[in-house]
Amino acid sequence: MADLICVRQNAYYDSVTLMTLSNKLKKMEGVQDAVVSMATDMNKELLAGINLSNAEVEAAGANDLLIAVRADSDELCQQVSEQVDVLLAANGKGGKKKTEQTFRTIAQAKGAEPELNLAVISVAGKYAAREARQALKNDMHVMLFSDNVTVEQEKELKEMAHEKGLLVMGPDCGTAILNGVGLCFANQVRRGDIGMVGASGTGLQEVTVLVDRLGGGVSQAIGTGGRDLSADIGGRMMLDGIDLLDADEATRVIVLISKPPVKEVADKVLARVARCKKPVVVCFIGAAGGEDVPGAVFAKSLDDAARKAVALSKGQALEEEAPFQAPAALLEAAKALAPGQKYIRGLYCGGTLASEALYEIAKECSPVYSNVAKKPEQKMKDLAVSEAHTIIDLGDDAFTVGRPHPMIEPELRNDRLLAEALDPETAVVLLDFELGYGSHEDPAGVALEAIRAAQEKNLAAGRKVLFVGYILGTDSDFQNYAAQRAALEEAGVVVAGSNLDAVRMALAAVNGR
Repeated sequence: MADLICVRQNAYYDSVTLMTLSNKLKKMEGVQDAVVSMATDMNKELLAGINLSNAEVEAAGANDLLIAVRADSDELCQQVSEQVDVLLAANGKGGKKKTEQTFRTIAQAKGAEPELNLAVISVAGKYAAREARQALKNDMHVMLFSDNVTVEQEKELKEMAHEKGLLVMGPDCGTAILNGVGLCFANQVRRGDIGMVGASGTGLQEVTVLVDRLGGGVSQAIGTGGRDLSADIGGRMMLDGIDLLDADEATRVIVLISKPPVKEVADKVLARVARCKKPVVVCFIGAAGGEDVPGAVFAKSLDDAARKAVALSKGQALEEEAPFQAPAALLEAAKALAPGQKYIRGLYCGGTLASEALYEIAKECSPVYSNVAKKPEQKMKDLAVSEAHTIIDLGDDAFTVGRPHPMIEPELRNDRLLAEALDPETAVVLLDFELGYGSHEDPAGVALEAIRAAQEKNLAAGRKVLFVGYILGTDSDFQNYAAQRAALEEAGVVVAGSNLDAVRMALAAVNGR
């Protein structure tokens, strides 16, 4: 066994690139561990925890690059180090123009390109607020992809943005579509007259995708970050987003998307909705709807929000959703489940989709547990152990420390997928697959080996488990929706047309057989 540890001073790369690179290196034969990361305090602690640290690492600064490898031989360690350069160089070539410039500060970029009006910030949370503040001082909107920004910093940044007539989308904002341009995790959808403000990343993605499938289009999709509707922040960016969309000539219908806000913030948002000149579809997932608010149309689900928004956009009457009917083949397959197989195990890459699944399953089943649950009785006791019906958001901070988000690297889900599928109490494994900008190039393909292994092992044990999946994406996304769906269906996965329908299928399998 051999170790290689080196520090490259002032060699900055974004964390997403480095985490994806590290994962590729770990797959090399003979490599026990490999970490390529910036020398933040957290990353240095992670290296110390696996005994791949030294005095040089401890002295490194946040703009220094760390490379640490543990492999079968010194020669292999050196090969891995050389592969780092190859992969970083290949990543750097993608799409670069000859006129591209690199700037070390936001102020420097603004000075060279005065027309710049948006900064996407993805740095360690410790430094994110500082960079966002600099962008605002330079009259730039901010999309703050970084997490681990304090509530106090978020409040300060959003108040500063409000005073300057700017947006701070985030922190931990994963999705936006501005003037037809998708930012971070977003899908390729058609332009149209439906504008959205969402305090939930995959929730915003889901509604944009469903609007596209229903023949509608998106004018703007503004993310706010998940804490925006908390009592501390007070819905500052959602309120400003509503103002912008209400004044936007290209927007005819407004959609608001969030997990249930605290009451005082919900009241504030709905009071603003009542003053809108345009119809507003309100989807607070899991909250009771139907309040008497002028101009507001309340949606029961993300599906319902998309359907109602498209109807309003086209001037059509709002109709009740048709009753759900599970596929006959799924119900027939459920008859083969053993009596002890009675639980749904959801393994989600998208947090809002996990929340929607939890809400829908809890309406029919008990007990149900999740790491995104707000009710104390629904919270998981141990994130490593599923019991009864369990819905897990694998993109939660507890799973992503020092690792890429599962939408970027879905292979991180495979071990848990196999374990859940082999549990004798599992009836249905519920999965999501996100397409679009920022997501893995082949999310379905990454899961196929684990799905097939689970089926073979269960067959050998004399039982079977059902796989139900949902692909969040459009025909225009680069991952090729049709090919993704075909690959899953060939592997025996029942693919639903929406996250809600996937959950309904899982419920039908466990309750309707």
